[in-house]
Amino acid sequence: MIKAIMKDPIFLAQKSVPATEADLPVALDLRDTLGSYREGCVGMAANMIGVNKRIIIFDDKGGATVMFNPEILKGSGTYEAEEGCLSLSGTRKAKRWRSIKLRYQNERMETRIKTYTGFTAQIIQHELDHLEGILI
Repeated sequence: MIKAIMKDPIFLAQKSVPATEADLPVALDLRDTLGSYREGCVGMAANMIGVNKRIIIFDDKGGATVMFNPEILKGSGTYEAEEGCLSLSGTRKAKRWRSIKLRYQNERMETRIKTYTGFTAQIIQHELDHLEGILI
């Protein structure tokens, strides 16, 4: 189901809590919502649709990847980016890593470790900031 984008800074500033198997339906809502904003959005965190759980979705070379409970294990090569967000107006500067190694659970709740680079790594880091209550 396509959900409204959360814009309440008080809600968005809360740290998200771990996701469980019971939260799998949230992934479907994130897919539908990201799809409806595809022209101007490349990633979302669950709190952007009003669900305070550690779930993100992002465009990964044309397909959507969902991650439950993602965490950065290692980052390298910092740079400054300028980013926008559906939950906030305008753009902001953010420090990002060029490469990140992540641990996360997929939609079968299987733990995975994967390295991402470039723009995909930037998208993931933006969404992880949302999970930490950091507004970019």
